[in-house]
Amino acid sequence: MEANRSRLLTTTRPYLQVFSLFGLTPPPAFFTRTLHRRRRGYLIAGYSSYLMAILLVVIYECYANIVALHLELDLFRAEDFSRVMGRTQKILVVAMATGNQLNMLLNFQRLRRIFEEIAELEKDINKALKGFSGRRYWLSFRYRLALFIGLWMVLIAGLTPRFTLVGLGPFLHWANKVLTEIILIMLQFKIAEYCVFVFLIYELILRLRHILQQIGVELEDCNCSERIQELCVILKRNQLLVGRIWKLVDEIGTYFTFSMTLLFVFNGLSISHIVNWALIKSINPNDCCQYMRIGVCSLLSINVFLACFYTELCINAYNSIPRTFLHIYGLPAAEDYPMLKMGLREYSLQMQHLKLRFTCAGLFDINLKCFGGMVVTIFGYIIILVQFKIQVFAQTKYMQRANISELKVYNG
Repeated sequence: MEANRSRLLTTTRPYLQVFSLFGLTPPPAFFTRTLHRRRRGYLIAGYSSYLMAILLVVIYECYANIVALHLELDLFRAEDFSRVMGRTQKILVVAMATGNQLNMLLNFQRLRRIFEEIAELEKDINKALKGFSGRRYWLSFRYRLALFIGLWMVLIAGLTPRFTLVGLGPFLHWANKVLTEIILIMLQFKIAEYCVFVFLIYELILRLRHILQQIGVELEDCNCSERIQELCVILKRNQLLVGRIWKLVDEIGTYFTFSMTLLFVFNGLSISHIVNWALIKSINPNDCCQYMRIGVCSLLSINVFLACFYTELCINAYNSIPRTFLHIYGLPAAEDYPMLKMGLREYSLQMQHLKLRFTCAGLFDINLKCFGGMVVTIFGYIIILVQFKIQVFAQTKYMQRANISELKVYNG
């Protein structure tokens, strides 16, 4: 990583180091050009062994949780689909951990290109910003990362054990519970990693939009033809930079395709599994975990919602760029200089064709519409599940009454 060339990447470095500690992304040191080749080889070998150890722990904890699940299902005499759903949820954890490590191996060079492109874009945008003045916004990139991502990571790490520790059941050893909590936190941090890249894109878009706004401000009182020609050149560069951001978003989507797809499926399935257990244990008047289950469902839902919300925020910032054209179109300079007007039309045509989409290789778009569809699907399943459970409870109660009646007749 070119930390000496990119302040944005330097700002994200602490977050990437935390993610690498959980085995989610390669350490930032792997992308530093100043690192000696032999030392890099040692670091890669050591980190690969560390990742293998994490994977073995995940596989063992999956086995331990499945055994504990079967014991608890036998205790409550739950239906077969509860067993299948629980197994699938546990196996998905192994699939996600394996997929993350394979993704790092297969897409290592892609991630390097992403970092290099971000550094180059920041350098080119800063060059274009040199001729302008004016403050863009009140909150810096560092504080926005700390507020919207760092704080949420702290909440995930603090609330996940509080909400899920009791729900792991009495058949799991305390050491296995601790490791399971760490694995759950690790999986949910993948969304935080994705949001870091979304905020990098958002920051680049804000800077490009600021350049357009400054072009409009200068054109209001500018009568110098040489300066207007310079602004036309800056406008063209701005157009090319927007095209590069569009390609960068596509690269980021490809890199996170497998991880985000499995994570969305895992969170949706986990919410359904938790609701299923809440219905199974609702017959127990001493059950005190109902509020904990609500907290887990809320945590999983909010985590997915934040990823969709931040991408929507980024898309809205991108779509707000053409609105700046309307202001520039209305200026006298746009009428007096055909080159400027032609540049605005070309830029506007590009924005119409290059729609910004955060997508997982075309499987689905990560936005608020996707989150809404996920919520509707989960609620539909819950409605079917509740109806099925009510029928089972009614049959169980009827059989209990029939057995009691037969016993009274026999004794009488």
